Amino acid sequence: MLTALLILLGLGTLGYAAAVLRAAVARQVTPRPEALLLGAVTNFFDTLGIGSFAPSTAWIKFRKMVPDRLIPSTLLVGHTGPSMVQAFIFFLLLGGKIDPALLVGCILALLAGALIGAPLVSRAQVWLVQTTVAVGLLIAASIFVLINLHLMPGGGSASTLSLPWMLVAIAANFALGVLVNFGVGNSAPTLIMFSLMGMDPRYAFPVMAGSSAIAGAAASISHIRIGEIDLRVVTGIILGGIPAVLVAAFVVKNMDVAMLRWLVIGVVYYAAAVMARSAWAGWKQ
Repeated sequence: MLTALLILLGLGTLGYAAAVLRAAVARQVTPRPEALLLGAVTNFFDTLGIGSFAPSTAWIKFRKMVPDRLIPSTLLVGHTGPSMVQAFIFFLLLGGKIDPALLVGCILALLAGALIGAPLVSRAQVWLVQTTVAVGLLIAASIFVLINLHLMPGGGSASTLSLPWMLVAIAANFALGVLVNFGVGNSAPTLIMFSLMGMDPRYAFPVMAGSSAIAGAAASISHIRIGEIDLRVVTGIILGGIPAVLVAAFVVKNMDVAMLRWLVIGVVYYAAAVMARSAWAGWKQ
């Protein structure tokens, strides 16, 4: 089963890389330097389980790097490349220790949700996209606060779930697949969900990375074809993010991420407030 996932991931990686390269060459795109640094920092933290969508959205919104309506699709395409590297690493390190039915079920469910949700972004009104992203940011930041205050359980030691909980996890991943198209990352929700269900939080990493990579590849190809992305930011995040993932995965062994989360929380709440204000102004027009 793990071999099949690795093959699927490999095929997705090839398709994704070909789509990005073809678009970049056709439009003669050069990576934006600021996006290189953004990709490096956020994907380093993402490998530690903090997530990359919320801080990326916060920075892009603060710096006005791309229009609001392009933020979700640009981040999805950009962060998929580094997520693929994460997926290969976590599949090899932890993939053989988690229940194959749970791993495959969650990944395929998120893939289905991502495919269904991809066309919705280009059709959605700007204020609706802004509202969705603002809610996602608030949820992510609030989860970080609860974890840091020890108000959320630290997880158990199980490597699988009972059938009812497994079905709940698979259904939740389908919903996350839809939301990932709107810039709502799946890292923090997946980590919290598995912890609440009594699983060892480490086993969330193959699911998080594998889902993001495989589903992201399919959704990214769709977004590239639609054209509603900023390719300069996309290529910058990819080129900056992949080396950072390798550093985080192979060099950083034991790091207290609670302190890092506090640094993210304030910025994320600020970005959510700004995004919500923009959504309110757009809705009133």
